[in-house]
Amino acid sequence: MNALRNKVQLIGRLGQDPEIISFTDGNKMAKFSIATDDSYKDKDGNKVERAYWHNIVVRGGLVKVVENYITKGKEIAVEGKLTNRSYESANGEKRYITEVVCSELLMLSK
Repeated sequence: MNALRNKVQLIGRLGQDPEIISFTDGNKMAKFSIATDDSYKDKDGNKVERAYWHNIVVRGGLVKVVENYITKGKEIAVEGKLTNRSYESANGEKRYITEVVCSELLMLSK
């Protein structure tokens, strides 16, 4: 059961090209967001559609795949774990962000 703890699987489309960050030690990290779609019927029977945005972080060998093949609009499947972090904005406000740290990535678009 431990393998199922903190496991996230999403299929969605990239909202923009990935941001590739290079570090001084030669390692790289990729950051991007994907949109997942959801729909339901409201109390009046009207179909309501909504997109949810998810922040994705990729490290290690998968960064090369993201850098070379993943672009805005592509549909992908990601698997990873959910993480939370906080940071201070330029004007001193504390902000919180939830991200999926990707361990597996599958390209679904050609």
